[in-house]
Amino acid sequence: MKKRKFKPLFFILIILVLLIGILIGGYFFYTGPVNSLDKKDIEVEIKSGTSREKIAEILKEKGLIKSTKIFKLYLKVNKITNLKAATYLFNKSMNLEEIVKELEKGSNYNPNRIVLTFKEGERITSYAKVVENKTNNSYDDFINAVNNKEYVKELITKYWFLTDEILDSNIYYSLEGYLAPETYFFENKDVSVEDIIETMLKQEEKVLEKYKSKISSNPHYYITMASIVELEGTNSDNMKKIVSVFENRLNKGMNLGSDVTTYYGLQVAMTSDLTSEQFASHNSYNTRSTTMAGKMPVGPISNPSIEALDASINPDKTDYYFFVADKHGKVYFTKTLSEHNQKVAEIKKNGDWIW
Repeated sequence: MKKRKFKPLFFILIILVLLIGILIGGYFFYTGPVNSLDKKDIEVEIKSGTSREKIAEILKEKGLIKSTKIFKLYLKVNKITNLKAATYLFNKSMNLEEIVKELEKGSNYNPNRIVLTFKEGERITSYAKVVENKTNNSYDDFINAVNNKEYVKELITKYWFLTDEILDSNIYYSLEGYLAPETYFFENKDVSVEDIIETMLKQEEKVLEKYKSKISSNPHYYITMASIVELEGTNSDNMKKIVSVFENRLNKGMNLGSDVTTYYGLQVAMTSDLTSEQFASHNSYNTRSTTMAGKMPVGPISNPSIEALDASINPDKTDYYFFVADKHGKVYFTKTLSEHNQKVAEIKKNGDWIW
């Protein structure tokens, strides 16, 4: 049998294919992520005037690239010359192409940035504590600003939902209820209380914009109602029913009878039950007081959520006049006082009373 002869060209082609395969494999290895599963942020500062060689060294030291030579070769092959000075957040799951694109684009990352989170249903005094803890402003700086009449008058001219009603001398904090609960980002701790306040008011304006035609004649009423139902309700469905109860009572000239307004009126935390004397105390917030029959509180008692605002503007229509919640947050609605008292007795008997 005659042996087949292999030509030298065939061997050359095989070697070339192998070499190309090795080069391609090497390219993908060295330009791929260091660890595709590691997404932990790594802060990298590139100062103005830093050379390509130094940038490569910094990235290698941070464990973000596999080879400084491949990094520099990648820049040369792709004719990349403009890498921007900035502080970046990279991670080891990024490949070389992604890192270089970020370096070309620059970064808005600010290591001095602060995050302020203001929760729904909390009072302005709680917001002042957040400001004190996270910025270079004090608790009193924030409280003084929200109660500065001249500043508040200036704000009334800027925001359609702020009215002269918030200047009432019986209101504890002029902007209570009007500062949108949200998470906000600021450049650094030196942010002024005025910047914080107006950022929150702008967010509130965005939230209220779609309701403007409905509430522009009396925004104070709706925001005050929302601030109460925020603390009385547990979800959007029962919030809308609670608003209907309050409106039914107002139309009948009855007290709202909302315990949460008593706590606010006394400026105490809702962590324990109050005495009968406290519930009967007279002030412009306490809707349990006999002097408040058919009246709303003088102003909001918390900073309400979007759900509570929507409930105050678009409530259900019911014939309920009473409601009570158990310690599990379930709300029961009744039409008469006797039904209400029976439900309260039942809740207590079952050991589900809130206190």
